[in-house]
Amino acid sequence: MYAEFSENLVTGNEMIDTQHKELIERMNGLLESCESGNEKLTAIKTLDYLSDYTDYHFKAEEQLQQDIEYPGYEKHKAQHEIFKQTINELQEMLQEEEGPSEAFVEKVEENIVKWFYVHIEGFDRSVAEYKFMRGNNERL
Repeated sequence: MYAEFSENLVTGNEMIDTQHKELIERMNGLLESCESGNEKLTAIKTLDYLSDYTDYHFKAEEQLQQDIEYPGYEKHKAQHEIFKQTINELQEMLQEEEGPSEAFVEKVEENIVKWFYVHIEGFDRSVAEYKFMRGNNERL
């Protein structure tokens, strides 16, 4: 199950939307690496690549939330920590296996791709809406 950036993932915040598109490309790269002959090293490198960009993106999102004094910051940050833990678990899984197994791919689809959709449609959209409302209230 490849990820696709669609209208329901648009938050209206250009920085966040651009970074989400990049994350989707990296998730899909990970899934593609799993299909290409179950090469362990390629999957490890691709997962590391996704992990690095995830850290960058989460830091940017969390900084934005702090800048706008988003009231749901702690809850949102906790969701990011869950995602980072999942990536750590996937990295351990790859180290222990000969290559990306079917169970590994299922975990990527369930705990990375599906989580990402739910997170954007709920948590990230809330931040973007809060930022928009806050910005418009200050203009009144």
